[in-house]
Amino acid sequence: MNAAVERIVVQTTPQEKKAITEKARQLNMTVSELMRSGAAEYTPPDVDLLALARAAEASATRSMAAIDEALANIAASNARIAELEAKAKTGRETKTAPNRRGRTA
Repeated sequence: MNAAVERIVVQTTPQEKKAITEKARQLNMTVSELMRSGAAEYTPPDVDLLALARAAEASATRSMAAIDEALANIAASNARIAELEAKAKTGRETKTAPNRRGRTA
């Protein structure tokens, strides 16, 4: 293995430096070894996972719109039913005309 002779400066907060130093100590590594191994193992978030999350969000938005539309249709249907029931009730109340035998219904 070649000797590490190149230098990369990494700026951290005092808290981050303390955490990194403590982590290296716990793993019995130098800070340089820890940083190199961490960088070598790092893989960025999966782009496909991000696309999946965006698709799920779009699907949820479409679903909510469909639910809102369905609720509006239900409300309109309930209003029509109430109107028909009111007309039917009014029709029954006015049907007091005599039947064929001269009696009222």
